[in-house]
Amino acid sequence: MVGNMSLLDRFRKKEEKGEEEMSEKELTPEEADKYMEEVMGFTPRMFKIINQLNPEAGKTFADFYNSLWKDAALSKKMKELIFTAIGVATMSPRCLIHVVPAMKAGATVEEVFEAASVGVIAAGFVANGKGIPYAFEYAVKAVEIAQKFQAGEDWEYLPQPKFDHGIH
Repeated sequence: MVGNMSLLDRFRKKEEKGEEEMSEKELTPEEADKYMEEVMGFTPRMFKIINQLNPEAGKTFADFYNSLWKDAALSKKMKELIFTAIGVATMSPRCLIHVVPAMKAGATVEEVFEAASVGVIAAGFVANGKGIPYAFEYAVKAVEIAQKFQAGEDWEYLPQPKFDHGIH
């Protein structure tokens, strides 16, 4: 929040008045992170780094994301649950972050469980995928994230990279 107005509201107000959008020089990395959190419901790990170098990229990505994920024929909550199911089906740990914006959009732990369950079954149909038993591990992780988020506990969807494997 900047003053009494969120960053998203601030940008909308500028656009309504016909003023130019904030330039890269006006947006700080911290403001870009907050903007992404407000618009998307999370700040992707890679953007916590990108925003340090180019905060405008974070704002632009958040606006793009919101254009797809905002409430429309399907609610944001439903879209985030679908993406969680896709993450489980394809066994993509980075996709499990979508549990958090789903919860922020009103999803329950039970809804995360059901979406993850659909993902487990879908894993059996992913070409060259590892299959249902491996996807089950991702479903368990999705539900664990939801439970920890709901309880206000720290959660992690993927350990921090170490970058200690040398140059390949």
